[in-house]
Amino acid sequence: MASETRPFLKMNGLGNDFVVWDAREKPLRLTKDQIAKLGDRENGIGFDQMITVERSTCGVDAFMRIHNQDGSQVDACGNATRCIGRLLMEESGKDFVTIETNAGLLHAFDTDAPQSVTVDMGKPRLEWDQIPLAEEFADTRAIELQIGPIDDPVLHTPAAVNMGNPHAIFWVDDVEGYGLEKVGPLLENHPVFPEAANISLAHIYDDNQIRVKVWERGVGLTLACGTAACAVGVAAARDGKAGRKTTIHLPGGPIGIEWRESDDHVLMTGLTEVEFEGEVDLETLAWRKTAEGDAVQEAEAAS
Repeated sequence: MASETRPFLKMNGLGNDFVVWDAREKPLRLTKDQIAKLGDRENGIGFDQMITVERSTCGVDAFMRIHNQDGSQVDACGNATRCIGRLLMEESGKDFVTIETNAGLLHAFDTDAPQSVTVDMGKPRLEWDQIPLAEEFADTRAIELQIGPIDDPVLHTPAAVNMGNPHAIFWVDDVEGYGLEKVGPLLENHPVFPEAANISLAHIYDDNQIRVKVWERGVGLTLACGTAACAVGVAAARDGKAGRKTTIHLPGGPIGIEWRESDDHVLMTGLTEVEFEGEVDLETLAWRKTAEGDAVQEAEAAS
């Protein structure tokens, strides 16, 4: 019997890249090992997260299932929510869609800028047991955690926020000065984070302008992480370091964050891109491109 071939989209939000499957009509279940092989940037398609779009169980536009590059499943991904929001809005012709996730219902809105999408990420979770942390902290704006010598720590007292995923934010003077690729794995899996955590280095260099570098749990260094951008914006406002509207500058580009005062919801706005269409043989995991995406189409349109 011939093996099954399934089409996919390769998308990214500011370089945070995804393989997207439409499983609303035909379910798709890949093993953790299969996902990790497809996510491998040397031998597979390569991605930060794998996104499976499924039928919603509560009657909204779709359910979004999220797996990290290592095959682990997570509850939220802000950049992916923008990408899936764009696809669902283009498909339906609507300027507003609701996406069910394991972290709850998220709402995506069209914007005036082409390929730009705003997502309402809901309220941040700020209590120690909501993040969660392994022990009680009365104030999660600066928890007791450090790496390096006790009398001269390299990094210390991060803010902790849950934006669908646990995040720890260290305020620094230079996001490139701490070897995040080395300390990131240690901090991600520190015992204080029972579910592991995304680790961000953040530097406020101008009014409401924050440069951020992210080590994403289950992924590693990433060009952009939407939930990390939300967490940094919230942490900065909580600590009086910035206002409720900030621009978070990630290696992949800027994300606009607003922690809305009226209802405490976090709004995230940024660009999305379709890189290419492809198909995968689900037995061998061999894959190929079938069509190019936004960048090529725009270049052809301009020529």
